[in-house]
Amino acid sequence: MRFDLDLPAWKWPFYVMRHPFEGFEDLRWKKAYNMKVAMVIVALFFIVSVCEQLMTGFLFDFSDVKIFNVVPIVIQTIVLFFTWVVGNWALCTLFDGEGTMKNICVNTAYALVPFIIGKVINIILSNCLLRTESAFITFVSYLTILWTVILLISGMRTVHQYSIPKTLLFMIITVFAMVIIIILLVLLVSLFQQVYVFVYSIYTELLYRFSNLEPTTLILIFIGVIALLVAIVVTAYTLFEKHQLKKEMAKLRTK
Repeated sequence: MRFDLDLPAWKWPFYVMRHPFEGFEDLRWKKAYNMKVAMVIVALFFIVSVCEQLMTGFLFDFSDVKIFNVVPIVIQTIVLFFTWVVGNWALCTLFDGEGTMKNICVNTAYALVPFIIGKVINIILSNCLLRTESAFITFVSYLTILWTVILLISGMRTVHQYSIPKTLLFMIITVFAMVIIIILLVLLVSLFQQVYVFVYSIYTELLYRFSNLEPTTLILIFIGVIALLVAIVVTAYTLFEKHQLKKEMAKLRTK
């Protein structure tokens, strides 16, 4: 199979998984990057993580959360995945990397396959084993994590055409970039939340002041006022730009 590389798109992740060092090179050589398969893997990553939260055997369920909440799982899977992809892509130009965002996304998704399989195996084992046999679950966890890390290193090395030391350094810096991106996202969400509270407080105040108006009419008036303010700002900026352009033209004529 090493020399028969005309594989369907869905077989490439398993081929790469079995050939950690040659698989990504073959994937790059054949240009067989497939975003649909990558997105299916990311979706499976999220689904399996949800199943792990809900279906792990009670003997091995050590979580203190009594009410299931999907938001932390979304952050731990989908958000972290795309944060890694964006951070990796943003830094690759500084490190002379050759990977595109599509290639980084596909390679990262393919590297997650052993980790996803390990989660499925552990869910099954947790419902079959006794607590004294937890070593089997620990072994599967460590093995699949190590396998995924090896695949990720190989994938990043291949997609950017780096040496192994440079790849490791680049991945460590990418982790720091992920932290910065997450902090900025938190600040952005907080800013939007503050804007929402401010706008909603104005709306409730107007609703209280003009209680004789229908809420729909008040919303339309509020939107109209905002649109008017935006139009005034855009018009003022346009006039300022024209004024600056006239001044520049006048300077050129005097010269």
